[in-house]
Amino acid sequence: MSYVESEEQQMLRKQVAEIGRKYGLEYYTEKARKGLSPDELWHEIAEHGFIGVNTPEEYGGAGLGIYELAIVCEELAAAGCPLLLLLVSPAICATVIARFGTEAQKQGWLPKLASGNSKMVFAITEPNAGSNSHRLETSAVRDGDEWVLSGTKYYISGADDADAILVVTRTGGAEGGRGRLSLFIVDANARGLEKTLIRMQIPGTDRQFTLFFDQVRVSADCLVGNEGQGFAQVFTGLNPERILGAALANGAALAAIEQAARYANERAVWGKPIGAHQGIAHPLAEAKIEVELARLMTRKAAWLFDQGKDAGEAANMAKYAAGEAATRAVDTAIQVHGGNGMSEEYGLVSLWGMARTLRIAPISREMILNFVAQHTLDLPKSY
Repeated sequence: MSYVESEEQQMLRKQVAEIGRKYGLEYYTEKARKGLSPDELWHEIAEHGFIGVNTPEEYGGAGLGIYELAIVCEELAAAGCPLLLLLVSPAICATVIARFGTEAQKQGWLPKLASGNSKMVFAITEPNAGSNSHRLETSAVRDGDEWVLSGTKYYISGADDADAILVVTRTGGAEGGRGRLSLFIVDANARGLEKTLIRMQIPGTDRQFTLFFDQVRVSADCLVGNEGQGFAQVFTGLNPERILGAALANGAALAAIEQAARYANERAVWGKPIGAHQGIAHPLAEAKIEVELARLMTRKAAWLFDQGKDAGEAANMAKYAAGEAATRAVDTAIQVHGGNGMSEEYGLVSLWGMARTLRIAPISREMILNFVAQHTLDLPKSY
């Protein structure tokens, strides 16, 4: 792994940053306030091929990796436009389909996902399962040439803006009560599928939904990979999700720090900029140090994944470090702005909402600490 990015990667950063800054935090904040999708920005980065940067070339993508998709995600967030769906449609769904899908599924979905013309969201979380994916209750039962899905999914991002949903189901039991998991591509407007909006207090551009599957029928060719092998397939997509989540958090942190540093240079009290005072300067310097450390771990995790190596530990550590760094960075930025930090004019509260969410999702900081304690430090399992 090189600490100096290639010319191609540096150019990608520059091009994405230019597009992101064309829209900026004001654009994102306005969309978030109204609960609208940032369609104009999505379409523009799609036109430049940035959504499909990690999709294989033979299916319409650039044939690069998660590292490059993380660059796209981070630079947009650093410009004030964190796009949550980048974690889901190209990072999870396209990765899983490219790795485990049939040729028909790859031909049918990957070009559309890479072009940004279609979006696919991911449904694993359930009300009664929490972080325990072994205890999922949503079931899929074979009925001739079809599968019948029944159950509930919870906090599914962007379900109203998607063409399809990659659903994790239970297709049987196993010793010890663990479910045998299988993945299905389900039409977002399938008969028997109901979406209920979860109203959030924090503004955001990607709305959250509860999904109710009431005897939803899908054809047998909607099964992704092998029946009962979904657990391993899921984690092929979850490590990229954690890496992209870290990139999103890092970008949001950089946006907040940049804005706070600019404000601290321009805001003068008692004859000098407030940034001249260590009470302002030191917290910002600490925030910058923490986010740069998180960025290094994020790059390591992305590099490991793209090299086909075990990226689980690094992806979890990157997600943890970035979530903590981003929350502190945005909170510090708000404090630097004083009362202005809470105003609509500066848009920091929307960034805080995103940063704070990334301490909880797509995996909570506590579950990451459990993972590191058990798998890295070889400590007894605590749950």
